[in-house]
Parts: sequence; structure tokens; C-alpha cells
Amino acid sequence: MKLKKDLNLIGVFSVASGAMISSGLFILPGIAHKYAGPGVIISYLLAGVLALIGMLSIAELATAMPKAGGDYFFITRSMGPGVGTIAGLLSWFSLSLKSAFALVGMAAFTHLIVHININIIAIILCIIFIFINILGIKEAGKVQIFLVTGLLALLLFYIVRGIPSVQVKSFEPFAPYGIKAIISTAGFVFVSYGGLVKVVSVAEEVKNPGKTIPLGMMLSLFVVSSFYALVIFITVGVLGAGKLDNSLTPISDGAGVFLGFWGKIVLAVAAILAFISTANAGIMAASRYPFAISRDKLLPGIFGKISPRFKTPSFSILMTGIFIILSLFLRLDILIEAASTVIILTYMLSSLSVIIMRESKILNYKPIFHSPLYPYLQIIGIIGFAFLILEMGKLSLLITFLLILAGGLLYWFYGRVRTKQEYALLHFIEKIIDKKLTTYSLERELKEIIKERDTIVEDRFDKMIKKSIILDINKHILLEDFFTIASEKISPEISIEPSTLFNLLMQREKESSTVLNPNLAVPHIIIDGEKKFSVLLTRCKKGIFFSKSHPKITTIFLLVGTRDERNFHLRALSAIAQIVQDESFEKDWMQAESENALRDVILLSERKRIKH
Repeated sequence: MKLKKDLNLIGVFSVASGAMISSGLFILPGIAHKYAGPGVIISYLLAGVLALIGMLSIAELATAMPKAGGDYFFITRSMGPGVGTIAGLLSWFSLSLKSAFALVGMAAFTHLIVHININIIAIILCIIFIFINILGIKEAGKVQIFLVTGLLALLLFYIVRGIPSVQVKSFEPFAPYGIKAIISTAGFVFVSYGGLVKVVSVAEEVKNPGKTIPLGMMLSLFVVSSFYALVIFITVGVLGAGKLDNSLTPISDGAGVFLGFWGKIVLAVAAILAFISTANAGIMAASRYPFAISRDKLLPGIFGKISPRFKTPSFSILMTGIFIILSLFLRLDILIEAASTVIILTYMLSSLSVIIMRESKILNYKPIFHSPLYPYLQIIGIIGFAFLILEMGKLSLLITFLLILAGGLLYWFYGRVRTKQEYALLHFIEKIIDKKLTTYSLERELKEIIKERDTIVEDRFDKMIKKSIILDINKHILLEDFFTIASEKISPEISIEPSTLFNLLMQREKESSTVLNPNLAVPHIIIDGEKKFSVLLTRCKKGIFFSKSHPKITTIFLLVGTRDERNFHLRALSAIAQIVQDESFEKDWMQAESENALRDVILLSERKRIKH
């Protein structure tokens, strides 16, 4: 059973934005200012630049493999189920804890309005969000859009009203603790951008994911980083170091300066909206990790069950919600710091995954969005993220190591014996050691993902290609030799003598050449009989000698059909014309490593399909 595609561009933007704007803006600026001074504005922007590098890699992977589980799925397909299991469980852990932290974070702001037990409120809200998410991602997405719209409107109000109250002296000195403090604080506030990756975990439920996911993520990062910089600029300018360094409600305190008590309440409401939206997006995204891991047989099958009624992974959502509720009673500060380390690690592994997927030269790795400046951005990202991880505290690194160990043990004792997942790193190693280590399983899986992503509905030509004969010739041969081989292969398909077929092919070529360009020929003939049609695909890397003017034809589509199949004959020629016009066709065709790969170059081509 498949998940329902209900998230549009606004939904993707709202999930990503709502997941980012919470403690990173409403609590963290005061603590971060204590470390970096007014230069904390630069720290946020620097963290945003690093997040952009990671986001570009994640967007590429997500458009190539828009499946539930996001980074877990493509890390598994690039580096294997062992690394994937660890990464998936760590992502589930970090997103769940961030959601719990968001609910707990409401305490400081709720007390500005009413005195009530925050744990009770947090549990009730968590149960509500579990229910909404089980009903469907469309309903959860609508709630998210409402929350994010209200939140951004209140923040915009804060910016517009706060600008006249900014005091220039509050920014002097701008970097009291030096440039190094600004850079290291960027690692501290990087958690503010951690929610950006949440949206790829629900990629399977996004409409037109190839375009919607990268555009939604880019819009979200641009809008949120701009709001971060402007809101923090105003907060620093109106509060100054004395008030800001010790504040756990910095934005509300800033509003209190130029808007009075009611302004403080309004921004407290904005903070509550932010924390609620993070919790909702967290449950939505985190629940897809155990669901995806289970589908790969690395967790018990019940986590992979989809509700027949609501088309959502109800059990996975329920268990994620229960974990979040239990987390509300834990000391979260150290665990959240460990979760931040995991988020940075996810960005780093995603950058590495892009390098592995591209260098493996798997033809069915076909992202719609391509990360620019490859591989320089990925290398810069890996180094930058590694530096940020090293800057994290020893205790958070220890907790992260223990979690990695636990994930590794789960894979070794449970998942290892239940899955034979093939991955791109094996293809990469193959090319280095020149030894066969893989089958066709990864390419086949990627092919099915592309068909689902691009909503490819097979027509008759596709069905003919799936059963067509393929010749992969590794030597230079003459046209007569090729027609002899082709006639012998195709004659049983159409019940005609090889010699008769050979003569018809030679006669057709003498009447007028079937060569379309220096590398391509499409011999096509009409034979006697009824309801017969066959296709033979040929690749000859060293070329077939058609004539003196065309001595090295490398690609041949040979079509043979009866007169009553004339209409389909013309449609097949039209399909071939569309396929070979693709700028990547010739490169993909010549690089294909097997008959299945050659067939996939045709089956996954972008063309107009006619369904009858």
C-alpha cells in the first residue's frame, strides 16, 4: 500500500519553516549572545550558509529518491543498510527529542500568560498532533500552514515596529570575544536550521517532488534565515548585552521594550505558535523514519503498516508520539545537544552520499535537481560539518557515540540477517578493484522510484522494449554481419526465415539509408502476415560499418512489423525520435553496464506516452 501524495509547495515550505523556527529563535539568541556578542547575527548567517550547502545535497538526493524516511533512505542506498540503520534511528531520535523540547519550551512563554502545569499542556498537545497526523498528512499540513502563517505575520510585525527603537550603541563592540567566538557560536546555533531536513522524510507524500521539494526548501531557508537575522538584529539593538545575555525569552523581552506588556504577550503567543508548529512537524517527519526502516526489514514489520483508511503510517506515528511524551519527563538539555550533533552528522552524511551516488555512475540515479559546484560544495560541507561536530561538547559526543553503537548493534543482531540491500558504495568499489560485487537490484529499485516520481504509465512501446532482444556487440563489424546476427535473433519472434529477413533488411538499406546521425540508425521494415511486431536494440561500442560516410554506428533500433501494425510502427518511430533527442541519451547509452541498464535508458526516458 502506498502513502497518499497530499503536500504541495506551501505545505513543504510550512513543514520546513515551522520545523526551524522555535527554540533557535525564541530561546537561543540570549545564550548565543553571551558567547559571541552582537556578532551573533553573523553566527546565525554563517550557520545558514552551511545549512544551504547541506540542503543542496539533500535536495538533490530527495529529488532522485523521494521516499519516506528521507535521509535514512538515501544514506542506506548510498552507503548500505548498516550506516542507514544508524542514521535513520539517530534522525528519529533527534527529531523526536526536538519535538519534545519544543513542547517543553512553551513553559517559559505560557507562564507569561497563565500559570498552568506545562507537562499536562504538552501531553494534551502531543496527543492532538498524533491524532491529526494519523488522519492524514493533508490535515497535518493544513494545521502547519495555519501555524506558520500566523507565526511569520507576528514576527514581521515585531520587525516593522522594532526598527525605530534600535540603539546603535548596543552593537559596540560588535565582536567582543573575537572572530573565533562568532565561528564557534555558529555551530552552537546550527540547531536552528536542523528542521530543514524534516521535509525530506515525507518526500513520498509530496506532489511533484522533483520540483516542489528543492523549491520549498530553498524558499524556507531564505525566508527563515532572513527573519532570523532581522529579528535578532532588532532584539540586540533594543535590549543590549545587559538584558539579553541573561534572557531565556529574548524576543518577548525585546517586544516589551517598544510595545509594552501587550507586545510581550503577542510575541509570547508567536513563540507558542512556533513551538507547536515544530512539535507538529516533528511528529509528522520523525514517524516516517521507523516506517521506512521497517519497510527495509531492519525493524519489525508493524512499524511499516499503513492505515487502510487514512493512508498514513499510524503505528509509527503512535510510537513516535509515545516516545515524545516519555521524553517530556527527561532532562532534555544534554540530550538536545546530542540531537544537534546528530543533525550536523546528517548533513555531513548527505554531502558524502551525493559524492558516492554520482561517482558510482549508476544510470538510474536521476535527480531532477542537481547540486551546483559539485564536488566542491560537498567537500566544503563535509569539512565544515566535521569542524562543527568537533566543537560540540564532549558529553554530547559521548551520547551520540553510544547511540551510534546502539544502532549498529540493532542492525547487526536484527537487520543484518533480514535484508540484502544493495548500495552505491559497492558500485563505486567495483570500479576501483575491477571485480563484480553487485547485481541489478539497486538499479531496479531506483527505476521503480523514478516511474512513481514521474508518474510514468507504460504504453505499448514500453512493453515492447521490456521484452525486446538486446545485442551488445564489443567489436567492429560490417553491416552484413550485423543483419545476419539480427535476423537469426529476431526471426523466431515473428516466424520468418532468417534469410528472408536478412534480404528484406539489406534491400531496405539499399533503397534509402536508415542512418539518422553519425551514431544512430533505425532500420525498419514491413513483413507479410498479421499482428506481428518486434523490436531489437543494439549497442556496438566500436561501431558497425553502414557505409563509407557512416563507418561507426553505435546505436541501432531495429523495427520489424506487419502492415496492419503500421500505426504502431509510426508511434514507435516517434517514440525513438523523442528518446534520442535527450541530451543525456548517448552518454547514458554508452555507459550502461548491462542489458538491463540499456533497457532502462529507454524505459525511463522523458517522452510523450500514448496509453490505450
